[in-house]
Amino acid sequence: MDGPEDRAATTRLLRRASEGDDLAAEELLPLVYDELRRIAGNLIGRERAGHTLQATALLNEAYVRLVEPGASFADRSHFLRVAARAMRNVLVDHARARAAKKRGEGKRVDLDAEGLAVQDNVDGLLAVDETLGQLAAVDAQLAQLVELRFFGGLDNAATAEALGMSLRSVERGWRTARAFLQREMEKRE
Repeated sequence: MDGPEDRAATTRLLRRASEGDDLAAEELLPLVYDELRRIAGNLIGRERAGHTLQATALLNEAYVRLVEPGASFADRSHFLRVAARAMRNVLVDHARARAAKKRGEGKRVDLDAEGLAVQDNVDGLLAVDETLGQLAAVDAQLAQLVELRFFGGLDNAATAEALGMSLRSVERGWRTARAFLQREMEKRE
């Protein structure tokens, strides 16, 4: 999904799929699969060793949520934003199920210059999700930026494109969001 022709084709298929065209949803998957697989792989790579959810399963479960009846996407950027949210929801649901079985892990989360990293625990992912909800209440766009960077695996340039923002604004927003999340996460410890 890198070239203008791929973006335009993706947008056309997304619109057709949102109008109920099942064939369009089938045609869409090959166009978005590699990018969604990369995002899912990055997310699973950040999880603890031995995580029971594999990248392909994360992608498949998120994709099912993305193409539910009534799902509507304005364009490729909107689709990526919703895909990041769907993958976040899948991971959080998985973490909640695991947390229900196993309690007592710490909430160690690193907020470094490159991104967020939940270190080897379910509670940490749940804490990031809750804190991201707090950020959304204060600034929805910053929360969406974090969602694309952390759960979507996008770099600053791709995030800027997905949000229709300048690269500089995304970089500034990323610093602000990291500071907010760090402060809120420290309050939890």
